[in-house]
Amino acid sequence: MNAIHHPKRLRNHPVGKSATVAFLLGFAPTEGICLCALIIFLFPVLLRAADPSATPSAAAGEALYNGIVLPSLWPPQPATWPHPEPVVPPYLVSPPPVIPIDVGRQLFVDDFLIEETTLQRAFHLAEYYPGNPVLRPDQPWESRDGLAETMAFSDGVWFDPKDNLFKVWYVSGKERCTCHATSTDGIHWEKPALDVEPPSNIVLRKTRDSATVWLDLDEKDPRRRFKMTLFAMDAVERNKPLEFRHSPDGIHWSAVVASNGYPDKSIYMDRTTMFYNPFRRLWVLSLRDWDEGPQHTARCRYYVETPDLARLGTLWQDKSTLSKWASADRLDRLPGASFAQLYNLDAVAYESLLLGAFSINTANADTQTGRPKINQVKLGYSRDGFHWYRPDRRVFLPVSENADAWNWGNVQSVGGVCLVVGDRLYFYVSGRTGRASTVGLAFLRRDGFASMDAGPEEGMLTTRPVRFSGKHLFVNVDDPRGELRVEILNQAGQAVAPFTSGTCVPAAADQTSHMVRWKGANDLSSLVNQPVRFRFRLTSGRLYAFWVSPEPSGASRGYVAAGGPGFFGNRDLGGVTGRN
Repeated sequence: MNAIHHPKRLRNHPVGKSATVAFLLGFAPTEGICLCALIIFLFPVLLRAADPSATPSAAAGEALYNGIVLPSLWPPQPATWPHPEPVVPPYLVSPPPVIPIDVGRQLFVDDFLIEETTLQRAFHLAEYYPGNPVLRPDQPWESRDGLAETMAFSDGVWFDPKDNLFKVWYVSGKERCTCHATSTDGIHWEKPALDVEPPSNIVLRKTRDSATVWLDLDEKDPRRRFKMTLFAMDAVERNKPLEFRHSPDGIHWSAVVASNGYPDKSIYMDRTTMFYNPFRRLWVLSLRDWDEGPQHTARCRYYVETPDLARLGTLWQDKSTLSKWASADRLDRLPGASFAQLYNLDAVAYESLLLGAFSINTANADTQTGRPKINQVKLGYSRDGFHWYRPDRRVFLPVSENADAWNWGNVQSVGGVCLVVGDRLYFYVSGRTGRASTVGLAFLRRDGFASMDAGPEEGMLTTRPVRFSGKHLFVNVDDPRGELRVEILNQAGQAVAPFTSGTCVPAAADQTSHMVRWKGANDLSSLVNQPVRFRFRLTSGRLYAFWVSPEPSGASRGYVAAGGPGFFGNRDLGGVTGRN
């Protein structure tokens, strides 16, 4: 696991609007009258920079699970498009006065939960499995015209609790069919002989570009358990290339249920994908388009939401009715690169937020060397489902500079983004060599996107006021040579007995789920639904997440991305082995 420390993150003062001002202006905040005056003077302007659609008098709309209230005008329409500069989400500028934390593990990827801290934030990168690729072309129907292809583009990788199998869908036969493979461990894959085109593992014969397969565990109709959107190449002339299908098993797919496109410009939609936002119970289409901007960002994303993908054909008539959403910005430029474009954006609900996989394109295919175009995956995080915060612009899932490597070029994320497997997250990506397309695997500690770190000297982190209905505090912590103590503060900032640092049983462990205990208290039931702050005191360790569970097992009630062994739905509701 790689990590980077950001000196600007080490603070001995409150975290809040001053930190947001620093992000926008590009300097580290310091205490003093000058900064306060600057904030007062610039705050209305900065608020609109954080969300160009926001106005001080905007009416309130839908209230979310985490206390964020959406504006009545939704989705927002940014004034600047594509975004030449990083955009700070409005919920980081003005977080809720009290944050409900009943849904999921609470991650430290931003300052949403942090009131003040002296800890240092570090972001971490995934590590590729040394046996990659885990899925490679080895069947006659997977090769055509000199290209051997088993490419998840985005397609999907899921764990299906119905039959306890990992499942992957991928494009093959030079983009002329969609195939299906299964695994018991997520590493070793089998291509079953299916009855669609026996004896192959083909599930859909359709010349296509991008597709997304989604295992919908909230679906009540068993015939619609799996959902697929697909860009059909034979439908471009009809201007209806984006097609929706469903399936009971991911193998036998329905006829086209609905379709849509752009009049005269449907080809621009080729890398369109979709995902489900369970926090709002809506499907989101991540529409690929081409929109030249001042930073030459070109490829970008439009946003469409709907409660039912069967309505696809009526969601828009032309591009003017779509909401401008996401693009690359100046921080995505690599040294020596002439452009940076958002090639694709996949997303999934992970614990208490949306996790976004941003495929950033920085070079076209090289006809002289045969190297495919350079796409690499970076991460982003959203707490309102629309605005993304991308504090770490290092590549999370990179290409290789080795011409013989499976990921020499065009690394792309998959539908579902990642899976929860014990104490690790499994990230699957496709990669290309110019002669073959394959699927590789990378690992990250569970919740391991960012940690708040301390050295030998004690560091402190105090949350904003939070409210919970659970009874047991859990942490994801790595401090076997250090110590973590937690105290709980009331609204006046005073420790609530018996939940003081002195009575807290110190944690010295490396566990992704560790229960915090206090002498003289069985649980937190006396504090249920009261606004309190948690203060974490840490030495020689890393704190990744915290949450309050209703169960001693530590179930977070958060979302588990594309699932994993031991989860019986799309949420962590208990029953998973491996907890302390």
